[in-house]
Amino acid sequence: MTDGIRRQTGKNPQAELFAQLLNDVAERRDRQAFAQLFEHFGPRLKGFMMRKGANAELAEDLVQDAMIAVWNKAGMFSPGKGSVTTWIYTIARNLRIDRLRREGSRYFTDIDDYEEASDDPASDDVVISKQQDLAVTEALDVLPDDQREVIVMAFMDDLTQSEIAEKLDVPLGTVKSRMRLAYRKMGSVLEDLR
Repeated sequence: MTDGIRRQTGKNPQAELFAQLLNDVAERRDRQAFAQLFEHFGPRLKGFMMRKGANAELAEDLVQDAMIAVWNKAGMFSPGKGSVTTWIYTIARNLRIDRLRREGSRYFTDIDDYEEASDDPASDDVVISKQQDLAVTEALDVLPDDQREVIVMAFMDDLTQSEIAEKLDVPLGTVKSRMRLAYRKMGSVLEDLR
């Protein structure tokens, strides 16, 4: 399992660093490695949560919960299923969804024999959603690092193409080309997985 973490695919030095840090947390409960992961992902996860509608306090709570889950589940990470970044964001996203469901149910008070229809997704929907998440993760994994990077920045960090170009210090046309190539490659991979 931990050997798998070391065999992070791709040549992205940052991805390899994250994989090594997570491996150190999994194997040795390395607090410094965890601190580096927290320092990198904490602010990004908070921004992600706030862009999805959470206030600052809720976003902080969700970040804390997500990073505690990363600490506790570090040994469960499997590089064959995606990158460390994707894994951490998936944990955070799932915690956000769970919190919204819990808080949404607080607004309903039991009244004698009144039964409210469940807003929870059907079990089939949950299975399909997990299969789709896995398929997208697999499709992301086949992309070259430069293409994966722009897709993650667009969808995880919610950046525009212009913001991505500025952040990567590349021309806007380069970002558009990378996204177009990534969409094509992901589309063919997703078609093959159907």
